[in-house]
Amino acid sequence: MSALEQFIDDATLVASAPSLPVPPFCFGAKAKVFPDNAAVANYEKSDWSPSLSSTLYRVDGWGPPYFAVNSSGNISIRPHGKETMPSQEIDLLEIAKKVTEPVSSGGLGLCPPFIVRFPEMLKHRLESLQSAFDSAIASQGYGAHYQGVFPVKCNQDRFIIEDIVKFGSPFRFGLEAGSKPELLLAMHCLCKGSPEALLVCNGFKDAEYISLALIARKLAFNTVVVFEQEEELDLVIELSKKLDIRPVVGVRAKLRTRHSGHYGSTSGEKGKFGLTTTQILHIVKKLEQEGMLDCLQLLHFHIGSQIPTTAVVADGVSEAAQIYCELVRLGANMRVVDIGGGLGIDYDGSKASDSDVSVSYTLEEYTETVVKTLRSICDKRSVTHPVISSESGRATVSHHTVLIFEVFNSSSRDSNAAESSLLEQQRFLDGLRADARAEYMNLFSAAMRGDNNTCLHHANQLKQHCIRQFKQGALSIEQLAAVDGLHLMVSKAASEPSSLPVHTYRMNLSIFTSIPNYWGTGHLFPIMPIHRLDQRPTMRGMLSDLTCDSDGKLATYIGGESSLPLHELDGNKNGHYYLGLFLGGAYEEAQGQIHNLFGAPNVVRVESEADNPGGFIMTSALLGPNSGDLLQAMRHEPKAMVEAFRRRAEELGAVGGNQDGLVTEALAGGLARFVSSWPYLMATSTWGMPPVTGNGFF
Repeated sequence: MSALEQFIDDATLVASAPSLPVPPFCFGAKAKVFPDNAAVANYEKSDWSPSLSSTLYRVDGWGPPYFAVNSSGNISIRPHGKETMPSQEIDLLEIAKKVTEPVSSGGLGLCPPFIVRFPEMLKHRLESLQSAFDSAIASQGYGAHYQGVFPVKCNQDRFIIEDIVKFGSPFRFGLEAGSKPELLLAMHCLCKGSPEALLVCNGFKDAEYISLALIARKLAFNTVVVFEQEEELDLVIELSKKLDIRPVVGVRAKLRTRHSGHYGSTSGEKGKFGLTTTQILHIVKKLEQEGMLDCLQLLHFHIGSQIPTTAVVADGVSEAAQIYCELVRLGANMRVVDIGGGLGIDYDGSKASDSDVSVSYTLEEYTETVVKTLRSICDKRSVTHPVISSESGRATVSHHTVLIFEVFNSSSRDSNAAESSLLEQQRFLDGLRADARAEYMNLFSAAMRGDNNTCLHHANQLKQHCIRQFKQGALSIEQLAAVDGLHLMVSKAASEPSSLPVHTYRMNLSIFTSIPNYWGTGHLFPIMPIHRLDQRPTMRGMLSDLTCDSDGKLATYIGGESSLPLHELDGNKNGHYYLGLFLGGAYEEAQGQIHNLFGAPNVVRVESEADNPGGFIMTSALLGPNSGDLLQAMRHEPKAMVEAFRRRAEELGAVGGNQDGLVTEALAGGLARFVSSWPYLMATSTWGMPPVTGNGFF
C-alpha cells in the first residue's frame, strides 16, 4: 500500500471517531532536492554533470588556475597553473586512495585526516608573484627591482620554508621572522638561499632577539632589524657597540590608511604595531646623534590582511612613499620599501570588494598599483626608486595545501522524531489539556485555510505547551514522542517544497586543530566533496567534528550558506566519502592547537610524474602525532602511564586469584599500544592492536 493510500485509510478511520479533527496535510508532494540554484535547479539527477558541480561549488570562481572538476567527477589538480598540460593534471581522489590503501597493496596505509602538499604549485605561486612585479616594473619604467620575503608565521613547516628558499633563490626571495624561534629557523633555512635575500626581523624584541639578529648580520645574512617600538633603538645601539656589529635597521610606520572589515581592524593609527610620525622623527634624531643614520635603510608598513581593493593599496602606498621620501630628505640611507602583507585571496570566487574572504583585483592589478604609485611619488620628489619588498604570505602558500577528511556518518536533526500515523496522533490529541487543545484548533483552522506560516507558528506553540506539561508530569514520554512526530509531520507538510531537513554530517576532523580561523575569526574556506561530482547532491549538510565541544561545527559556508550540498552516504559505492578544504595553507597549521588531544593530520607531499600522464609521486609522508605524543605535549608521561596500568593489572590479578602473568602482560601490552595509536577515528581496528603512528615511545 502506498503512503497516500495509507493516509486515506487512516484519515477515514479517524474521521469516524468523535474527537478532534485531523488537519488535511498532503504528504504526496514531491520535494525539490538541493540545491535551489537558478543555474542548476532544472536538471534532474540523470542529467547532472561535473560542470554543474563546478558551478554549484563555485570552483569556477575560487579554483583557477589550480583546481577544476574533471570528467570523472573528481577534483583535478593543476600544479603548474595555466601552464599545466592535460597529461600533468592529478586526480585528487587517486591521491586519497593511494594514501589510505594498505601498505601491502602499494599504499601508505594512513588514516584521514591528512594534508596533501603540492610543492610544484608553491613554486608556481612564487614565480607568478615575481613575474607580476617584474612585468609591472618593466611597463612602468621603474628604476629598481622586487625581492619578496615570506612571513614564516603563515606556516613554519620546515619543508615549506625550505621549498620557498630553494624556489625563490634565483630571484633573491627571503624570509621574515617575528620571534626568536622563527629567526633561528629562518637563519638555518637561508644558509642555502641567496646571499642577497632579505632577512626581515619584525615583532616585539628583547635583548636576546636583537643580539641574535645582530649575530645573523655578522654571519653575512642580509638582516634588517625593524623597529616596532621606539625603545628597541636603545637596545640596538647598545648591543651593536658591544658586539662590534654595524646594524641595518628599518622603521615600521603606523599609517593612517586602513581598510574596512575584520582584517583591516589591526591597521590605522590605532593599530597594534608600528611607529607614529613623531616616534619616527625621534629615531632619526637619535641615530643621527649616534652617527648611525646611514644604518636606517628600510621602511616597512602593513595596511592589513586581505586588502579588498586596489584603491586601498594605492592610498596606503602613497602615504608610505611620502614618508620614505621624507626619510631620504632627513639624510637616512634609504634603499627598501617593504609594503608588508595584504595581497588577498578570493576564497569564495565572488570577486567582491566588500568581503573579508574575497578581493576585487588580480595579481597583476595589485603589482601594477604598487609600482605605479611608488614611481609617481618618488619621481615628483626626485627620489631614487627603492627596492620593493612584500610579505605576501597568504597569497604564497594558501593554494598548495589541501586538507582531506572523511565523513563517517550523517543524521537528520529530526531523525529520532518518527512520524506517527494519524490514528496515533488522534490518541495523543484526546489526551491534551484545554490550553493545548485550543492551540491545536488554531493549528487545524490554519491548515484548513492553507496558511502555512500560521500553521507552523501554532505547531511550534503546541509543542511548547506539551513540553511544559511533560516537565510538570502531566504527559507521558510516549505522548511527548507523539507530539514530536506531529510537529515533524506539520513542519514537512507546511514548509516550502525546497526546504529539506538539514542533516548533520560528522567528519573525522577537529575544527580547532585544522580550521582554527573559522572558529576564532569566522573565516570561511571552500569545502566540497573531492569526488562523486558527476552525481547531483540530494542532501543539505552541516559539518560537525569529533570534538566534545558545542562549537565544533561548521555552520556557515562560502556564499553565506548555512549548509552545504552533499551526497547521501548510502549511495557511495566504495564506502568512503571524502571532502576537501582548499586554500588553507596559510595560518591554519601554525595556529591549530590540540583541543580534545586531536593533533595535526598526517602530511603527504605530491609531485606530478613527467613520464606518466596523470601520474604522481608521493615524495614524502610525515606522520602526525600519536596519542602518546599529544599526552606528552600536555606534560603527561606516557611511559609512567603504561607502568601504572601494568601495576594495576598485576594487583587485580593477585586479588582475583589469577596467577597467570601472561594475561597481565597481554593487558598491559595492549594498553601500551594504545598510547602509540592514531588519535582520530579509524575505519577498522583490532582491539589491543591499534595502528602505530607518530614518534612512538616503546
